[in-house]
Amino acid sequence: MSWFESLVLGLVQGLTEFLPVSSSAHLRLTAAFSGWEDPGAAFTAITQIGTETAVLIYFRKDIGRIVSAWFRSLSDKAMRRDHDARTGWLVIVGSVPIGVLGVTLKDQIEGPFRDLRITATMLIVVGLVIGIADRLAARDETGGRHRAPKQRKTLQDLGVKDGLIYGLCQACALVPGVSRSGATISGGLFMGYRREAAARYSFLLAVPAVLASGVFEVKDSAGNGDVAWGPTLFATVIAFASGYAVIAWFMKWISNKSFMPFVWYRVALGVVIIALVSADVLSPHAAEPAG
Repeated sequence: MSWFESLVLGLVQGLTEFLPVSSSAHLRLTAAFSGWEDPGAAFTAITQIGTETAVLIYFRKDIGRIVSAWFRSLSDKAMRRDHDARTGWLVIVGSVPIGVLGVTLKDQIEGPFRDLRITATMLIVVGLVIGIADRLAARDETGGRHRAPKQRKTLQDLGVKDGLIYGLCQACALVPGVSRSGATISGGLFMGYRREAAARYSFLLAVPAVLASGVFEVKDSAGNGDVAWGPTLFATVIAFASGYAVIAWFMKWISNKSFMPFVWYRVALGVVIIALVSADVLSPHAAEPAG
C-alpha cells in the first residue's frame, strides 16, 4: 500500500464510519474502482481505532460518567439503579453478539462476505430498512391530521431487551454494506427511540467492540508482514481527524433531518455496483496482492 492510497483510504474511513452508508463497503469500493488491492478486514479494523478514538474524545464527558458509575456499581448495589451505571452494563451486554459472531465468522468476514455482489445487495436492502425506520420516526414526531405526535423513547428508557437488540443490529455490520451506524440507528428507531438517542447509543455501543477488534487485529498481524504498518498508522490518524469532524456534523444533522438522502445514495450505489459487476467492468472478488 502506497502513502497516497493510505491517505485516500484513511479519509474514506473517517468520512463514512459514522454515516449510515457502510465504511467497510466504501473502503472495498474505493480500492476496486481505483484498481488497488483490497485493503482487507485487518486494515479496516485497525483504522477504526482512529475513528473510535474520535468517539472517545467527542463523548468524553458521557463516557467518563458511564465508566465511573459502572465501576462504582461493582461494589455499591444502589448504584446499579443509576442510569449511567446501567448504560455501562447494557453496552457490555450489547457487545456480546458482535464479539461472538466476529470470532465465529472471522474467515467469512475476511473472505466471502467481501464479494461486491453481497456488498451491493446489503447497501440496497439495509438502505430500504433505514428508509422505513426513518418514515416511522417522522410519523411519530409530526403526527398527522387525525393523530397527535407520539413521544419517542430516550436513553433513560433503555433496558436489557433493547440493549440486546441494539447489539444484534450492530453484529449485522460484520457484513460489508450493512453499516454499523445504519443498522443500530434504524434498530433504535424501530424500537421507538428518538433519532438523537439512537445515534448517541450507536456510537457508544461501538466503542468496546471496535477497539477490541482493532487491538485483536494488531496483535494477530504483528510480525506476519500482512499489514503495511507505516501507511496503515498514517491512515488511522487521518481517519481520526476526519471522523471527529463527521461526528460533530452528524449529531447536529440527526436532531431534525431525515435519513432519506443516505437511503437514496445507498440504493443508487448498490444498483450501480450490480450493473458494473454484471457488465464485467468490476470484479466481484477482491484483488489479490501482487507477487
